[in-house]
Formats: sequence, C-alpha cells, structure tokens
Amino acid sequence: MPRPERPTPSRLIDLAARIGGTCSSDAEVTGITVSSNDLAPGDVFVAIRGLNRHGAEFAETAAENGASAILTDAEGAEIARGSGLPTLVVDDPRGVLSDAAMAVYRTGPDDDIPLLLATTGTNGKTSVTHLLEGMLTQIGVVAGASTSAERVVAGERVVAGLTSPEPSELHALIARMREREVEAFAVEVSAQAVTRRRVEGVIWDVMGFTNLTHEHFDDYGDMETYYQAKAPLFRSDRSKRAVISLDSTPGERIAAEADIPVTTIATLGIATLDAYARADWKVEVTSEAQSGTGFRLTGPDGRVLSTTVPVIGAHMAANAGLGIVMMCEAGYDWDRIRAALADGIRAWVPGRTQLVSGSVGPAVYVDFGHTPDAFVKTLAAVRRVTPGRVVMLFGADGDRDTTKRYDMSRTALEGSDITVITDHHPRFEDAASIRRTLVEAARDVDPDHELHEVSPPEAAIVTAVSLVGEGDAIVWCGPGHQNYRDIEGTQWGYSARELARRALIDAGWDAPDRVWPNPYGD
Repeated sequence: MPRPERPTPSRLIDLAARIGGTCSSDAEVTGITVSSNDLAPGDVFVAIRGLNRHGAEFAETAAENGASAILTDAEGAEIARGSGLPTLVVDDPRGVLSDAAMAVYRTGPDDDIPLLLATTGTNGKTSVTHLLEGMLTQIGVVAGASTSAERVVAGERVVAGLTSPEPSELHALIARMREREVEAFAVEVSAQAVTRRRVEGVIWDVMGFTNLTHEHFDDYGDMETYYQAKAPLFRSDRSKRAVISLDSTPGERIAAEADIPVTTIATLGIATLDAYARADWKVEVTSEAQSGTGFRLTGPDGRVLSTTVPVIGAHMAANAGLGIVMMCEAGYDWDRIRAALADGIRAWVPGRTQLVSGSVGPAVYVDFGHTPDAFVKTLAAVRRVTPGRVVMLFGADGDRDTTKRYDMSRTALEGSDITVITDHHPRFEDAASIRRTLVEAARDVDPDHELHEVSPPEAAIVTAVSLVGEGDAIVWCGPGHQNYRDIEGTQWGYSARELARRALIDAGWDAPDRVWPNPYGD
C-alpha cells in the first residue's frame, strides 16, 4: 500500500477526542490500517466485526508487527485485551474510519491535498480514470490515480486491491501524493465505496458519471436501489461540481437531481438523438482502427478538439471526452489541453479491449467487461475493425449477480459469429453449474449459433485460437488486467494476456514478446 514516507506523528488521545472515542493513552501514531498484514510500525490497527470473525482476533499479530494502538468496539476491546496494545474504543469503528484516517494523515477537505477528480458509473470508470491520469501527465501535470487495476503516484504503479480502497488506504495514498507533489488525483469510485462508507467525508472537486446499467443486483437488488447508491455523490456535501454523460438514460436523472453545478456530455451513436442535441459537450467518432479511435469533441464557445484515444470503440471515445471535460471543469486551460492532446492521447488503459496479438494473424483482445452493456459495446467496436469473423470468449463470476447471466449470453451471441463459454472466478460456486446456465441461455437465444463449452480457460483460449485465421478476431471478456482467478477463496496466479500470447505462438501466429507493459512508461 502506498503510504507517506515521512508521516507526521499524532497522539492517540487527540485522535480519540476527534472521533468521539474513549482512550487514556498518549501513544504516538503515524498511520492507520484495517489489515494486520499491511501494518507498519506506529500504525493504529482498526479492528472491525466481519461476517465471520472480529478483526480484534488479529490484535496480537498487529502488536507483533509494531502497531501503536488498536481502534475497535467494546467487543473487540475485550477480545484484544491480551495484545497489550492501548485501545481506543468507539461504538462503530467502520463509521469513524474515514474521519480517523483523515485525522492521522491530515488529508481532510481543509488540508493541503491534491485536486480530487472522481469517476463513477457502471462501465467505463476505470478507463476514464486511467485516461485522466495519462492526459493530465500529457499536459504537464504531476498526477496520480486509483483504479481497480492499479494505484499510481507520480508515475509509480502498484497493483490494486479493492476497486475503491478502504479509507485507511485512500488517505495514506493522498498523503503519499502530497509528498510527491502530485497536483491532481483521479479516483474510480464504486457504488460499494459509497454504501460501505469508504469515501465518507471526502469532498471531490469534480465528479464524473459514465452510465448506469444492469450490474451489482446481488448487492442492491434492483436498478432503483443501485441508482440511489450512486446518487449521493452528486450532492454538495460530496462534490463541488459534476460532468455527467447522457449516454445512458439515468444520466439525465442524475443531472436533474444533482444540487451542484453540472456540465453534460453525450456521444453520437450511443446517446439518444435528443440527449445528444441537448448536451453541453458532444463526442463524435471520426475514425476507427485496431490502433485506436479518432473523435471530435465539441463544446461551448466554439471549442473543438480532434484527437485519437489509443483504444478501440465509440465508448472509449466517450470515456476520453468525459475525462477532457472533467479537466476543463477542474480549471485546466482549454488551449493547454487542446495543444497537448491534438496529436493523440497517450494513456495506458490496462485490460480494456487490449490488443495482445501481433501484426500478422488473428487479432486477440483481452477485456475486463463483465456486464451485458459492456459486451454490446466491446463486440460492436471489434466488429467495426474486423474484416473476418468475431469469436467471443467469456465466463461469469461466481457468487455475484446471477440475474445478468442470461443477458450476458444473449449479448455475446448477438455480437459474435462464434461463442466459447468457459470459467471465470467461480469462487465458492460450482464452475460447471455456472457454465451450464450460460450455455442454456445461449441455446435459448439461438440454437443454431456455433457454441463451444471449454474448461478451464487455459484450454478455452487454445480452442478459440484454433477457430480463427487471418482477418478474424477473438474478444476475451472478463479477466482484463487481473492476474489471478478466485477459486474457493484462493487466488491462483493467472494472466489472460499471457495465456493468449502463448496460444497464438503455439498455433504458429505472431505475438509480441510481452503484452503487459505500459507503452508510455512502466
């Protein structure tokens, strides 16, 4: 976890006074964490009651690793008594975690911190955040980012854990950025980050909205509840201003209900014609190729920028356009942005329609998309740059929203010539049962469609490559940037990008030596 190298010490008794806890210790603290495995000497270890265990059960491990104190509830204090750590007791450790982290790291709204640019939505928020980090760097800004793929601090990159980090990690990250003189910090914010209070107390300078489509019904049950999880981010106690895409219908509702200044943007061919006409900013695709997507961004006062985003698809042009307008709303000069981006956007978007094949043979793309809407957009984008057949390879998450599985199969079939169904993260669900559900849905949609069921995914990509030739394309949706598979609670090392590269080479096709480096600097 990135954290400040030169933290300013605090006193535990002062922290207790701020968050309303009881503690008589004057211990010195320099950090805070919810993980005993990610604890540095001087940290406050925050012990929270989980579904199966109480975090206080790890208090002795925390003490052995150098913790200065433990922050917990009355139950946790009793459990942790044998650790010997000073204990700060509150009624709701989760509820005070953000405030405690801001106090320890001095990263509250009134402190000296970077500009905070956040993006939320169902699909595209990771891409917008990476594009923002790249474009900010391109205009000469020292930038940082936090996404489901990685954390970035002034060019230093580490693999991410949670999509939206716990408050202890988020504020340590902000403090680290302040040390590195980061000017602007782009953050991906999920619905879970709001409902699980990971971003409580943070005031975002600009909040971006991509879209809202079928996802996370395992957490929220229906679209209205899912919408209400996002909506608080567009209130004045959470954000100062917003840039909202009208490419999905909920965008119009978000814009209408927000109580902060709102700028709208829409993409020709994705938004309705009415929404496109009413948007403040408009995105129009001008060219599409395997190397990227050209587009024109038109805004108020005659502002026009023509450029290229190095990823395929109109939805990626929409993501880039949203990021550019967020930069404008953050106060960056339009002429500075236009001059820097006119010759193309240089940004690293890991695992998003990422081309992992060589210059000869079939094109193979690895993508993180795992919703019906993402399938539709990604397959359509690949179809437009593919002269031959399109093969779709995918699986579904176990122990996650099962209501979207039918539509995942439907959109996969509708957008491809051949479909290969395999495993993804089965977690504690039976992998064969997940595949069976997807296959049955596919057969229901189109009994005559060419369909293959292959397990495990290591074999599935080999099968997919055997089905294609020059001019064809494979889209492997699901794994994207991830470097593991979750099977019965164990994360097994795994790279779809590397597996695809090996399958191409074994089949006699060209493939790059490596497929994962950031071409604009590791």
